[in-house]
Amino acid sequence: MRVLIVEDENIAAQNLASMINDIDENYQISAIIDSVQDASIWLLENSVDLIFMDIQLSDGLCFEIFDKIEINTPVIFTTAYDSFTLKAFKYNSIDYLLKPIKFSDLKSGISKFSKLNANKSIDFRNLIDTINKQNVKYKERFVIQIGDKIKKVDEGQIAYFYAKDKTVYLRTYEGSNFPMDISLDKLELVLNPELFYRINRQLIVKMGSIISMTAYSRGRVKLELIPPFDDDNDSIVSIDKSAGFKKWLNGGL
Repeated sequence: MRVLIVEDENIAAQNLASMINDIDENYQISAIIDSVQDASIWLLENSVDLIFMDIQLSDGLCFEIFDKIEINTPVIFTTAYDSFTLKAFKYNSIDYLLKPIKFSDLKSGISKFSKLNANKSIDFRNLIDTINKQNVKYKERFVIQIGDKIKKVDEGQIAYFYAKDKTVYLRTYEGSNFPMDISLDKLELVLNPELFYRINRQLIVKMGSIISMTAYSRGRVKLELIPPFDDDNDSIVSIDKSAGFKKWLNGGL
């Protein structure tokens, strides 16, 4: 069984490799890679049966790898933080291990993979998607307090979220704006990825808010939103998000 470890801490990578071999000597470590860039290049040219992937790498979050290339291999995520749990379920996740990794937890994760792998006819992508949809619950409403007033906003009312002057706002289809005490980074983790996509540093759009799209320079895409966004430049999909955005539009295919 071929295994790839994506981990930027050498000691942690070696300890993980050692524990994997102690659990099952048939699991062979094909490579240990420490960055988003190198992992993306390696996976374009090589294949493995299972990937152990640290979420926070030396040059960014591992999720960027999935935006660069298509990965159908099952992934066991490892991280020192539990705040990425929801987002991890978007990406081929069969388990999520918190550091420092316990031997018993690792053994459980490998056992889960072994059971899935027992039937070679399994479509891992569809199976993982089914498992994740059963386990993940995304936010369907937000409760916002403005002074002594409390406002409930359901998911169906939301057009997009945007950042302006160090504050994040929710904008409804009716054009109302509500300041929120949460960052766009954290919002990404709790929003349904089938409905919402972060197109750049300032804006998370909802599929239903997009009324037209125009090809823009350097492979980017300019969006026309409803209600209209204040600054046209901020409704442009950034270069690093363009590939993932087009995949999102196509239903993840």
